[in-house]
Amino acid sequence: MAAPLPPLRPVTHLLFDLDGLLLDTERLYSVVFEAVCGRYGKKYSWDVKSLVMGVEKLIRHLQKHGVPCAVATSSGTASFRMKTSRHEGFFSLFHHVVLGDDPDVRSGKPEPDIFLACARRFSPAPPVEKCLVFEDAPNGVEAALAAGMQVVMVPDGNLNRDLTTKATLVLDSLQDFQPELFGLPPYE
Repeated sequence: MAAPLPPLRPVTHLLFDLDGLLLDTERLYSVVFEAVCGRYGKKYSWDVKSLVMGVEKLIRHLQKHGVPCAVATSSGTASFRMKTSRHEGFFSLFHHVVLGDDPDVRSGKPEPDIFLACARRFSPAPPVEKCLVFEDAPNGVEAALAAGMQVVMVPDGNLNRDLTTKATLVLDSLQDFQPELFGLPPYE
């Protein structure tokens, strides 16, 4: 029998990771890492990946209802531009983007810096407990929790389920997200 979920608190602001969540880049990374590791006689297994490691309907719904959303990604400026260049319209729906090479991000995930910096950029800045983070990786979950935020985890299907237990809520897909669980307007 599964343990009962902790009570879900209402939120006002949403923060989204990029890779593997808003953009399906994780599969591409896996292919590249497997090829490079193979050249050196090493295996890039899911155990290793888990340690480093389409959603427009939801974002448009939240925007329609005036729910502030932002992106908080470990990607640097050049990498972000390359990954999002064909999706500028979609990324314009977000209030702002905080990148891993931002001066306010002193330490990467699992430290909370990126999520705290992202929350501070809203005007006015919400209390951290009113922020909900969407993540796919264990380090991102750790960072969100360290920031004092709830976190919805949408892990890759191959990720060891033991690495998802700290998340506030775990979903198979962002399409399964029910905004009303966190006090947000439900889908019509």
